[in-house]
Amino acid sequence: MRKRGAELLARSRDVWDDQQEHPAYARILEELAPDEARVLVLLARSGPQPSVDVRSGGPVGRVHSQLIAPGLTMVGARAGLRHVDRVPAYLDNLHRLGLVWFSREQLDDPMEYQVLEAQPDVLEAMHAQRFTKVLRRSIHLTPFGVDFCEAVLLADDGPPGGPGSVG
Repeated sequence: MRKRGAELLARSRDVWDDQQEHPAYARILEELAPDEARVLVLLARSGPQPSVDVRSGGPVGRVHSQLIAPGLTMVGARAGLRHVDRVPAYLDNLHRLGLVWFSREQLDDPMEYQVLEAQPDVLEAMHAQRFTKVLRRSIHLTPFGVDFCEAVLLADDGPPGGPGSVG
């Protein structure tokens, strides 16, 4: 291992080494499902996506709330996934790979959340208890994820959805 480390450091000092892509990209491609690639392309082309958590609200003055439904999103439908029911697992894997991050901040456009909050799964969670509240969140590509998408998934030429692109 020390020898490999020394070789890596030697390459880092080589001004003629022109490695363009991160060496992890090949491994990451092996660990992605096709639907996960579609999620990445959605985030790369459309930007951060809204997500909501539904929590119990309780009577006024109640300190604690319970999580009823975490991470509800329309990413699956918007990306055209084959297995929409797997979105939570897909997002977990993309996070594990360092490609996406989950922000506690909401997006600037409140309409994004109004559409999401009108979806059946969100409404069901909101009506699961008497008092609930919706916490608005967002899903983003990491800088590494942006680089990965540009290097591996997005076409260099032509419009989105053209030859060589996912979508």
